Amino acid sequence: MSSAGLLVVPLSLVFAMALRILPLPHELFVFNPDWTLLFLIYWIIAIPDRVGVGTAWLTGLFVDTLTGRMLGQHALAYSIIAYASLRLYRRLRLYPLPQQSLWILLFLLISQFLVLWSQNIKNMHVLNWVYWLPSFTGAFAWPAVLVTLRRIRRHFGIF
Repeated sequence: MSSAGLLVVPLSLVFAMALRILPLPHELFVFNPDWTLLFLIYWIIAIPDRVGVGTAWLTGLFVDTLTGRMLGQHALAYSIIAYASLRLYRRLRLYPLPQQSLWILLFLLISQFLVLWSQNIKNMHVLNWVYWLPSFTGAFAWPAVLVTLRRIRRHFGIF
């Protein structure tokens, strides 16, 4: 792997965080998926020996800081999803894309549920159906994320 290849994962996660806070009109923002978690799941599945629960936890802390949430909400959710992804990565790699997207939907829904649960500890959040939309758009975006990051990984020789 080249020296530039070492920066690909962290830079892609920074890019995903930028997509997460992209200033969009409210009508579009409700569809904005958790890009950071999508990118994390990809890297965990692609290179599980280099990206794991620790990376997910640290990335979650950065996302909490970036979004102004209670510290640890995303760190907890990302760590749990990272653990599940690590346990299932061999199977996930073999599944066809539609089936992978269903798993991604499940992971995103679990993450959103964990964040909601941690917010409700302090009675900070009121739930409505729009809250769950980003999980569904994330599952639809998964094929594009997978193909794009796979090309980047292969270009930089990250194996």
